[in-house]
Amino acid sequence: MPKAKAKEKKSREGRDKGSPRPHANSPAGKPVAEAGLLHTSVYNDLRLRFITGRVTPGSTLSTRGLAEELGVSQMPVREALGRLAAEGAVEIHSKRKIRVPPVTADRFDDLLRCRLLLEPEAARESFPYIDSRRLRRLKSTDEDMGVALRSGDVQSYMQGNFDFHFLLYRAQPRHTLVRLIETLWLQFGPYMRVVYGRFGTANLVDQHQVAIACIEAGDAAGLGRAVSMDISDGMGLFGKSGFESP
Repeated sequence: MPKAKAKEKKSREGRDKGSPRPHANSPAGKPVAEAGLLHTSVYNDLRLRFITGRVTPGSTLSTRGLAEELGVSQMPVREALGRLAAEGAVEIHSKRKIRVPPVTADRFDDLLRCRLLLEPEAARESFPYIDSRRLRRLKSTDEDMGVALRSGDVQSYMQGNFDFHFLLYRAQPRHTLVRLIETLWLQFGPYMRVVYGRFGTANLVDQHQVAIACIEAGDAAGLGRAVSMDISDGMGLFGKSGFESP
């Protein structure tokens, strides 16, 4: 090979080795960005299942089964489950043994205490930010919950309960507070699904209606009390279940 061509080849190889990798926003980095969105999507999907009680306490989860159900590879599912384990929603004992933890009396008391500390505060903080549009959405969500309850649709009722509370909490700008509350809901969502299935809510005061009335009356303190009572009523039903896994 002529010396000039050999020198050119060596120089080109050196440039190739030293070249930076494509940025995720560049065309060449597009698959990296898409993979990130996929992982986030899988995590959000599984997270919502816990929050709305679509998984049961004490049950085991299959990475392979979840991946097939979601139509993805096992990698984003494993990553999502790892994040959920860090948030206390699952226990990972091995690749094949992933369990939704059963609740204990101590765990129940801890969750109840934290919810009563954070959620009434979030409601009171949200009060000045609740406009007429958000109030209409709160009323509509509560009406939909009533329909779900009368028809025995526990899944829609749980979804509506989540929607109502977080429509309220997300009105205020403290995102860290809302994120902490979501983590608590991750841990108790599966248990509340069991409780609502066993006991229903027929004998409870509709604290959502009380909360709406307080908003309309300009009573921020009353709104916080209504949220506190809503938590105590619902978690009180769970206490009656005897902390048993189904």
